[in-house]
Amino acid sequence: MRKLILPLLILSLLSACKKETKSVENENTKSDSVATVTEKTVSPEAINLKEFSVARTAEYLKSKDNDTLYVTNFFATWCGPCMAEIPHFKEKMEELKGQPVKFTFVDIDAKEDWNTAVKDFAAKNNLQDHIVLLDNSKLNPDFFKNNFEKWDGGAIPYTIMKKGKKSDETLGSMSKEMLAEKLASFK
Repeated sequence: MRKLILPLLILSLLSACKKETKSVENENTKSDSVATVTEKTVSPEAINLKEFSVARTAEYLKSKDNDTLYVTNFFATWCGPCMAEIPHFKEKMEELKGQPVKFTFVDIDAKEDWNTAVKDFAAKNNLQDHIVLLDNSKLNPDFFKNNFEKWDGGAIPYTIMKKGKKSDETLGSMSKEMLAEKLASFK
């Protein structure tokens, strides 16, 4: 009987010491000494980004007779300078929430990257409601000549800001300070 009790006792001790595993659903949790804040993340598979045709993009870029500031940034996920300025835009979007400012990011990645790299980027940055897709293979010199003063499509990032008849175009990456200055010039 002792031979039977000792193995059962060892087996029950081993099963009682089994390591517990916890699944972490959201790793974007930030905490401090006061409170814990969890950022909402979206699965890339759940994201449905809008595709704009060249004509729809041109229509969107036209001046509008209202008091809204339209900030339109042309970018691609493979563009280092584009990715470097995105946090500045996100910060300003949060700061200007509730004000008449509309941020739109026009992605010109290759169409085969829309469901992978672009959706992953949108999910990671929680920008799915601000990104539109533009098939860059359909862009031609007339599109640039008819819609921009300074951009010929040769480089990105490119940002155009419009409010009423006033506009500002920036070719290249913007620093946090430069973006703040340009946005303030429309007040």
